[in-house]
Amino acid sequence: MSPRRRQRRRKSRRKSDENLLVALGVLVVGGLVLVKVGQWVWAHWWILLVLGLLALLVLAAWIYRKADRMRSARLRVDGLTYSLGQLDAMHHSAFEFAVRDLLARDGSHDALRCGGRGDLGADVKGHDPLGRYWVIQCKHRKKGLDGSAVGTPDLQTLNGTGRPVHGGDVVVMVTNGRISQPAREFARQQRLHLVDRRVLEQWARGQRPLWEILPAVPPPRRPPRLR
Repeated sequence: MSPRRRQRRRKSRRKSDENLLVALGVLVVGGLVLVKVGQWVWAHWWILLVLGLLALLVLAAWIYRKADRMRSARLRVDGLTYSLGQLDAMHHSAFEFAVRDLLARDGSHDALRCGGRGDLGADVKGHDPLGRYWVIQCKHRKKGLDGSAVGTPDLQTLNGTGRPVHGGDVVVMVTNGRISQPAREFARQQRLHLVDRRVLEQWARGQRPLWEILPAVPPPRRPPRLR
């Protein structure tokens, strides 16, 4: 073996020995640290016990608050009612949220307010407990019956998107005002459902779901869910 090769082998062996010593040193130091930590824990076990109890209390309080918020929200929805005066005083966006909440009160687990720019004629959507998909357009009138009537053009927009775009089984126009006679005739021809001020009052103040109030609603898609 040449001297140069023997020199490279000795350097490699020294490097391996150095790495082994470093690893052993790390293990020794780590072992000493663990021993010290163990000794401290043994001497101060009560501190860890207190910290553990505090952590459990914080977790329990967080779970309680979350459950309480969910329970309060459910109670608000389950017992929800509105008067016509309350609905008239709302901003149009708040009116859409109110319709969403009434749909949820009736048992829609996925009721969603989606109104706004680009809503394509749908302000509220959701499935009822019988599997039917509801697409609702809301028209709020500050003056109630004294406001302008919902006309045929409004229903034409809803008819053009309610089923083809949103896939609704039940397509509904909801207003706290009135609906013109030509619009009513158009709705009858196109199988659109109308919730005018009279029907809205019955829905908002009572406990009957909208699908029991409206006539000629499509048949269920599945058996009712237990609430």
